[in-house]
Amino acid sequence: MNRKTLVLPAVIGLLAPVLAACGGPDGGSGDGDAIVVGTTDRFTASKAAPAPLDPAFAYDVGTWNILRQTVQTLMVQPRGEGEPVPEAAEKCGFTDTGNERYACTLRDGLTFASGDPVTAADVKYSIDRARSLKTDSGVSGLLSTIDTIETQGEREVIFHLKTADATFPFKLSTPVAGIVNPDDYAKDKLREGFEVDGSGPYTVQTEVEGDELVKAVFTKNPGYKGTLTVNNEKVELVSFEDADAMGTALNQGDIDLMTRAMTPEQVRELSNASDDTVDLVEMSGLEIRYLAFNTNAPEVEDKAVRQAMAQVINRSELISRVYGSQAEPLYSLVPATITGHSNSFFNTYGDPSADKARSLLERADVSIPVKLTLHYTTDHYGSATELEFEELKRQLNDSGLFDVSIEGTPWKTFRPAEQKGEYAVYGMGWFPDFPDADNFLAPFLDADNFLSSPYVNSEIRNTLIPESRREADRLSAAESVTKMQDIVADDVPVLPLWQGKQYVAARDDITGTAYALNSTSTLQLWELGRGVSG
Repeated sequence: MNRKTLVLPAVIGLLAPVLAACGGPDGGSGDGDAIVVGTTDRFTASKAAPAPLDPAFAYDVGTWNILRQTVQTLMVQPRGEGEPVPEAAEKCGFTDTGNERYACTLRDGLTFASGDPVTAADVKYSIDRARSLKTDSGVSGLLSTIDTIETQGEREVIFHLKTADATFPFKLSTPVAGIVNPDDYAKDKLREGFEVDGSGPYTVQTEVEGDELVKAVFTKNPGYKGTLTVNNEKVELVSFEDADAMGTALNQGDIDLMTRAMTPEQVRELSNASDDTVDLVEMSGLEIRYLAFNTNAPEVEDKAVRQAMAQVINRSELISRVYGSQAEPLYSLVPATITGHSNSFFNTYGDPSADKARSLLERADVSIPVKLTLHYTTDHYGSATELEFEELKRQLNDSGLFDVSIEGTPWKTFRPAEQKGEYAVYGMGWFPDFPDADNFLAPFLDADNFLSSPYVNSEIRNTLIPESRREADRLSAAESVTKMQDIVADDVPVLPLWQGKQYVAARDDITGTAYALNSTSTLQLWELGRGVSG
């Protein structure tokens, strides 16, 4: 039998939850029956980021995937797709017609893993703490619509919002809204290092070498109360330096499953190989990649330069040369599968054209060629990133309009430099906090945005974002969402490039892999189990 490639539709909650098993009996090398999962995500504590796993600071897919296993939130995104459902809460909902008052009732008898009771006061403490610390990661922006938090008794929490926000239930499902014990997390400072405590489905022990977390061991929390079903007793998450090392570990049986970030070559090999011990699971995803601009930098402050880049770059060539079938061209910040998506960049620029780009630069009296350095991170989005930037460099330079060089930097240096405005043009990825158009626009365009971008459009911030959030029916928000996308295509503070698929490769005795990742790349370790090989 050939190694199987299982292609999952967007709404995987409609699928039968069994992926069959054929693996050898010795798969995985962890303690006992622990399921061992490999990742290329790197977890580093540094002077710039001393508290990578504090919910008030953490804001990338890797650290969130540790927190989601351990720190419980009031709401959680469901197994397939759809609206979030109560998790630490027994029930939640808007209590007014204007989407400005949101109330939750905690589950009865909820406790932290330590045994301490979880109370409404703890919820208020945790979320107010994240809001007041307002760390430079930008994660507190998810809580920006909160005005005040009120408690009534031990179990009732009421959120009073500054403005209507129909996306608020989604925001309460993100780790920044995670419930922490005041005994473990000081009010006025971050919890440095790699310790994590909460009331989630697992407790965690971390193994650290130097300033890096190399392994996280998740053990089923016997006191957990929530909506999730935990299908295993223990999972080990092991961080690898690169995808090749991770793939070797899977082939040798040292790990049972690998997630992000596999290389395009690995995906192709896994799809075509005759080995029957590993399944490759392909599923739709909402990961996007884009170029971001420091619009105050002299090289790109004239929007004609940014528009000319948008006019030259050929997304289809970029994808075919680097990613193959694993990505699709993206002509907006909002992915094609999200309600409100519009192909605004294609509508504005059409097919790539060096002649049209030259006209844009000449009309703005910009000297040609435009000299630029494109910056990228060498270790955060996978090894194909370097090839992607080589291709971007080739396209821009071949137009005769640009003199481009590229520079790669490790994430622990890259991210602080980007936030400080040290790069004029740089490559970033986005794994959404929740599957709504708001989360592909506000984090880049609102005040206190994720990129620390100096770009300001008052219509977007003061009118269009609030308008879109007032609409509980997200189809009704499409007009505001489309207008924001059109403004971005004209001003080009960011330049979307592609939307990616996501993959899991697992030994055949591992079950639940259809649900190991949801569309927002949330790692759902509780779904994994060990089946019968065969």
